[in-house]
This record gives sequence, structure tokens and C-alpha cells, in this order.
Amino acid sequence: MNTAAPLVKPLLEVRDLKQYFPIAMGFFKTALLKAVDGVSFTVQRGETLGLVGESGCGKTTVGRSLLHLYPITGGEVFFNGVKITRETLPAFRRQAQLVFQDPYSSLNPRMTVGDIIAEPIDVHHLCATKQERAERVNELLQVVGLSSEQATRYAHEFSGGQRQRIGIARALASKPEFIVCDEPVSALDVSIQAQVINMLEDLQRRFGLSYLFIAHDLSVVKHISRRIAVMYLGKIVETATSNELHRFPLHPYTQSLLSAVPVPDPQKARAIRRIVLTGDVPSPLRVPSGCPFRTRCARAMPLCAQEEPVFQEAAPEHFAACHLLQKA
Repeated sequence: MNTAAPLVKPLLEVRDLKQYFPIAMGFFKTALLKAVDGVSFTVQRGETLGLVGESGCGKTTVGRSLLHLYPITGGEVFFNGVKITRETLPAFRRQAQLVFQDPYSSLNPRMTVGDIIAEPIDVHHLCATKQERAERVNELLQVVGLSSEQATRYAHEFSGGQRQRIGIARALASKPEFIVCDEPVSALDVSIQAQVINMLEDLQRRFGLSYLFIAHDLSVVKHISRRIAVMYLGKIVETATSNELHRFPLHPYTQSLLSAVPVPDPQKARAIRRIVLTGDVPSPLRVPSGCPFRTRCARAMPLCAQEEPVFQEAAPEHFAACHLLQKA
């Protein structure tokens, strides 16, 4: 008799996601900008997966592409075991929402806060009457720490932190299971950042939400995420649990990012060896051969220019794409 525990299906599964954009290079000439090039990951129910990397590495494009805000170039997205296609997309969009980075430009200045929050309710026809709609809006405002009296006001009357709370309330309106948080605190003051992060954690526990949390601040990502994926130039180069990644980073790029995280203890800060990367991030229009990180890696070998490293499991739940793993 087989007593092995059944495998738990992930809530979200992304397989070999590609997002290429044609760029005009002159008369009758175009080139493909490979913003996302073969990204795969899963998100379990109730889990937060952090996605980190430098600006321009493709993090935001991953989040918007898996939600099919852009027509994807290649790959597959599965939600609750169902492949996202044109037929299944409407149901998926009710269950998967997005919190934008900029709380100033993501809210319509001509709409009241109540109408902004109710927009997903109207699109998906979730309330039968105006009274039910108003009650749902008031409930959502209270959930994110605002008052029902503020439903008749406009976005410009609120602070940045309050606007982001409105954006989160809008994302919750359709009762989703999964939310892409696209750098939701990077535009906010540090003191407000902590409040929003704590609120996102409370909402996750209360409603059983799953997050893809996109950010460039590793200290913020460590606090909220169970697992972290590190992106560089359109590819994921390392994934691990949050504690494992911070204790034993394997990829040279991850090691460099972690060495730059500020440490409040001066003695510990002096003991950390800062890894400074040379050169600039290559253009996605001209990705280096082999390993995309080799042009900035101090430990690059001839093999790195010849072959792209395989994304492999180096320890339980710890994957990396680096030829150095084979030399260890």
C-alpha cells in the first residue's frame, strides 16, 4: 500500500514564460527586446513568493504578463490547475488582481473613491443592488483602515499611504485568491511602508490570499516572503526559502545584492564584505551569450560564455543557475 502523501497542486504555476517586445531599430528594421525569457515558478496557496532584482530586470513584466495584461510571447500559466486561455481568462481575472506601484497614477482622478473600489464589482457583476454595492465598498474601506465617509472623496484628497490602501481595497473587491503586488511600498515613506506591509500580512491571514510580491528591497522581501526568486536580465537565477537565501546565497548576483543590504549593527556592517559589481546591466536587446551575468561576474570562466547554466536544485527548495555549482 502506498502511504506517500499526495502532492499538493500549486495555486499558480508559470511555465517557461516569455515576453518579447519588438523595438524599431531604423528603417524597416526591428529587434526583439527579451524582457522575460523563460521564467518558471509556482506559488502555493497562502504563500508569498518574493521576486527581486535590479530595475529593468523584468520583474514588473513578469507580474503583468502572467495576469495577461500583455499578450504573452510564449509559455503557459496555470491557475488552480486550469490553463489560462482566452476562454478561461475572464474567470482568472476575477480571482487574480494587481496592486500597482504608484498610488498617485493608478487611481482615476475623476472617480470617487467609492467608484474606484467598486469598479471590479461592476465589471464582474458581483452585487445585485446599489445598496449591496455601497455596503461592500464600506466594508472594504474599513478592512484597509479607512472610514466609510471617505467613499465620496477623490484620490487627490488622500496621502500616498492612504491611496495605496485604496488600491489594495480595489484589488480585494472581487474576492481574489491571488494578488500581484508590484512594488507596493517603494513610493511610500519608510514609516508608512511598515504599516502597509503589516496590513498585507493581516489580509493574507484573514482571507487566505497568495501574493507575488515584486520589489527591489531585499529586507522588505525577506520580512513578507516565504520564498524568494532572484531575477537578472529577464531570467530567474536563484530561488530558495527566505532564510536559506539570506544565509547561503549561491549565485554571485544574489551574493552581491545581499552584501548591499544595510545592517543596523555597525560592527556586523564592518564585517560584511561588500561585493561591488563592475559595468552596467547589458541591454535586453543584446543579451550576452552563455550566462547573462558573466559580463559582470568576477568569477566568470570561459565556460560561462559558451553555455547557459542549467537551473538546478543544489539543496532542498534551493535552485540556482550557475556553472560554479558544478565546480563545488
